[in-house]
Amino acid sequence: MNKQNFYHPKFIPTWILIVFMKLGARLPFKAQVLIGIGIGRLLYPLLSRFRKIAFVNIAHCFPHKSLNEVESLVKQNFEAIGISLFETANAYFAKNDKVQKLISLNNEHYLTDALDKKQGVILLTAHFMPLMLGSRALLLKHKIANIYRPQNNPLFDEVMRKGFVDNGATMIKTKDTRSMMKAIKNGLPIWYAPDQDLGEKNSVFAPFFNIQTATIAATARLAKVPNTVVIPYFFIRTASGYTMTFESPLSNYPVDDAIENATRTNQILQEQILKAPEQYLWIHRRFKTRPKGETSFY
Repeated sequence: MNKQNFYHPKFIPTWILIVFMKLGARLPFKAQVLIGIGIGRLLYPLLSRFRKIAFVNIAHCFPHKSLNEVESLVKQNFEAIGISLFETANAYFAKNDKVQKLISLNNEHYLTDALDKKQGVILLTAHFMPLMLGSRALLLKHKIANIYRPQNNPLFDEVMRKGFVDNGATMIKTKDTRSMMKAIKNGLPIWYAPDQDLGEKNSVFAPFFNIQTATIAATARLAKVPNTVVIPYFFIRTASGYTMTFESPLSNYPVDDAIENATRTNQILQEQILKAPEQYLWIHRRFKTRPKGETSFY
């Protein structure tokens, strides 16, 4: 990284944040969790906009929950946000042996079998709070391509990019579909999380928690690359570390119906979320884009 590009005083707060992240990455896992929970509890009353978004999302996705139950899950979600600050620091700055010791691996053979067969691989995952660490964990044994959105802060974007590239990742921007297809064709697995609302363009409406939701259609398009499989990938925090789970490749996917494809991927992601709902990215306005005639959730 050419640091002289970032010597302007406006980057001083970012440099301070980077120093704290490097220090935080050295803390033991249990200390990170404990401090992270405290940070999350402090953020809960301060981040009113995000708190309201999370409340609306959870209330719509879990209509059977009472208001108290929804509020409780929102509070747990903010605790997970606090912990994610350390998880992100670990993703960028932790030593490999520290990350390795925290991982409990399940069904890795689904990925290795596909790679042995020279298949293209799309790792389908949801936006959980430890998602950056989940990407770093993949790099312990495999070369992968990270699909990422560049950060608005150029210094932090460079730190993020360098943190992954130094550990063997190829970084591909979310809008660079051509590079994604090239990576798949070249046998480089791509880590792909399509559960974001990017508007109606290139999306279709499909059910997600029984809500018609604007769903990125690119997953199916990428899966049409010859000899490509889609493998659900699940990475969540536990009491002692993290579980890293691969599921069997999707069969008969994609089909010719875009809505059917989107419905299937949404169902897989929904099943993942239900396993650890407190760790999901509920502060994203997932239901921002509504079908014509429907009022805004937010």
